[in-house]
Order: sequence, then structure tokens, then C-alpha cells
Amino acid sequence: MVNYIIRRLLIAIPVLLGVTFLNFILINLTPGDPVDMYVNPDVSEADKQIRREALGLNDPFMIRYVKWLANLAHGDLGHSFSSFQPVVQLIGERLVPTFILMSCAIVFGYLIAIPIGIYCAVKANSKFDYFMSAGSFLGVSVPSFFLGLGLIYVFGVMLGILPTGGMNTVGSDGGFWDQAKHLVLPTVTLGTSIAGGMVRYVRSSVLEVLNQDYLRTARAKGVREFFVVNKHALKNALIPVITIAGLDIPILIGGAVITESIFQWNGMGQLTIQAILSRDFPLLMGINMLAALTVLTANLWSDVMYAVVDPRIKYS
Repeated sequence: MVNYIIRRLLIAIPVLLGVTFLNFILINLTPGDPVDMYVNPDVSEADKQIRREALGLNDPFMIRYVKWLANLAHGDLGHSFSSFQPVVQLIGERLVPTFILMSCAIVFGYLIAIPIGIYCAVKANSKFDYFMSAGSFLGVSVPSFFLGLGLIYVFGVMLGILPTGGMNTVGSDGGFWDQAKHLVLPTVTLGTSIAGGMVRYVRSSVLEVLNQDYLRTARAKGVREFFVVNKHALKNALIPVITIAGLDIPILIGGAVITESIFQWNGMGQLTIQAILSRDFPLLMGINMLAALTVLTANLWSDVMYAVVDPRIKYS
């Protein structure tokens, strides 16, 4: 297992370099000049050239990429074009709110999806199964911005029981319960798509395991159905579910950009939108680098969890 993890980490290095190179190309192909975002329209072209030189935008593409890699090797992601603050500092300030939101969304989605998926498998082709299957397709299909605006209208405007945005109430001390209330709607919005997809995978996985011979043997020995499903079947059914759990991380990262913007949640999603609108190349590269690392780590975690859940799986 240790050798396998080391090999995966070594493979991740060229993959990460490839991702950063492609991101660097795409970001620099973006139409428009970043300098135009930070200077007065009446500034002369000579002054703009001075600003471009100061930002390093006049250097050839490969020179800029090599400089960025050299700085990255020393833990330096550069400075933001718009605020002149270190990119590491800007990302660090927004990372915790996004981590809290994503963690709550994962917990919310899985707490709903796993029990419902198991029950749908046990009661396959029943009215409940059909109803929840239709609900799971709806959860996956509804865009997060539409669901978020709908939740704001119902619970924030019509009922007035939940805040419509922000991380805490203006003028309050920002205590735990206040932040928890602000976390409800974005968590539901982000977690609904996760739950919708996971219900179908859990149902399919458990349904396949329920027909195995060893479960028929357990029933024949008089083992209660509850233990047959939740002790014997569920553990083996979790292996494909772990794969989907690893793939949920990129979905959450993408969904957080929209969800945080709708609910004014001061995390990485909002920072990404600001960086795009201001053509802040160093900040965009730092955010993309973090996203790539997160996805690679999630995939490695999925592979390691295979062996934890099923000891029969060996990595040589």
C-alpha cells in the first residue's frame, strides 16, 4: 500500500504540471488586457506599458510560466494584480468558509442519500422507490442557481425564517447559531445535487449485493433482515459508492462558485468570480492549482479507501 501511494504521488507531479500549463495557456488567452482593469481610461499607452512591465506581462509566455513554476517551488504563488496582496494569503482567508460549506454539504447529502438509497433497494419497484428515484433525478437536474433563488424566496422572503445571504447578521457578534442559520440554505442548495446522484448509486450498488449467495445463506440461518442489509450487504456495497464520493469533490468545487455567489458566502467561490471579473491572472492560477490538488487528493483517497473497506483488494 505504501509503495502504491508513493507511485501515485509521483504520477501526480507530471499531471499537476500538465494541468497548470493548460490553465496558464487558457488564462492568458482570455480576451482583454488586465492592465485596462486597473488604470484610468485616460492613461497614456506609455504609462500602460510601464504597468505591464511592472506586472511582468511583457515577458514571453514560456518565460512567465517558468518564473511562476520557480516561485511555486518556493511556496510563492505571486501577488494579486488587483489588491497586491500575496495570493497565498487571499486563498488562506477564504479557504475555511468554503471548507465548512463543502463539509456540511457532503454530510447533508450523504445522510439523506445513503438511507434512502438502501431503502429503495430493499423496496425495489415499490411506489416509494419510484417516487425517490424521480426525486433523485430532479435533484440532479435542477440548476443550483435556480434552487438557491427558490429557497431564498420561500424561506427568506415568504416565510422569513432564514437569512438570505452572508455569513452572519450585520451588527451581531457572529456567534455559532447565527452562522449556522446562514449556512442552512447554501448547504441545502449544494448538498441536494450530491444527494440526488448518490441515491441512485447507493440503490444500484445495494440492489446488486442483495442478490448474492452469502446473503441468502445469512437469511437461511435466521439472521434478521436489518442486520443482513446494514451489516453484511452495506459494507460490500460501499466500494462503488466510494468511487462516486471521490468524484463528488470536483462537483462541489464547481457548485460552490455559483452557490457562494448567490448567498454571498465569503469563500473560494466568490474569490474565483472576483478574480475572473478582474482578470487577476496570479489569483486565478493559485485557485486552479488548489482545485487540481484537491481533485488529485480525492482520487488518491478513493483508492486507499477501497483497501480499507475491502481487505481483499491489494495494491502491489
